[in-house]
Amino acid sequence: MGEHFKSYSAVMPVIINRKEGKTQILLHRRKDTGYEDGKWDMSGSGHVDEGETAKMAVVREAKEELGININIDDLSFAHLAHRVSSSGGRTYYDMYFLVEKFEGIPKIMEPNKASELKWFDLEYLPSDIMSIRKLVIDNIKNNITYSELIEN
Repeated sequence: MGEHFKSYSAVMPVIINRKEGKTQILLHRRKDTGYEDGKWDMSGSGHVDEGETAKMAVVREAKEELGININIDDLSFAHLAHRVSSSGGRTYYDMYFLVEKFEGIPKIMEPNKASELKWFDLEYLPSDIMSIRKLVIDNIKNNITYSELIEN
C-alpha cells in the first residue's frame, strides 16, 4: 500500500481594529519569501508546527512575526480555504481566525520576510493584495466559512 498524500496546514490571523465606525485589517507586504513577494498578505501568518493546534500556531506566529500577545480564547474561527496545486505544488489547508483583541503594538519582527506593515480599511483593500487573500476576506465578510481553490 502506498504512502498517504501529504498536505500542509497554515494559519492566517485576520487582525481587526474597529474605530470611529470603521473596520481595519492589518496586512504586511511580503518580501524575499519566493511566493507572491511584493504583495500584501495577512500579517502574522505561518505554518502549523508539529504538536500544535491551529489556534496555538496563531498565538505563536503573532508573537514571532508581530511581537503581539493573543489570548487563545479570544480567537474565533472565520474560514477554511483548501488550496490545491494542479502543477505538482503543495496542497494547503489555510485556516483563518479573527483576532479582535491583542496586547502590544504590532511591528515587523522578521524584516527578512516583510517590508511593510499597515492597517487598511476593510472596504478599501489595496489593489496589490494577494488574490487568494482578497477572495477569503470577501468570503469572511459574506459569512462563507469554506472555499476551494485550484492553483496553476
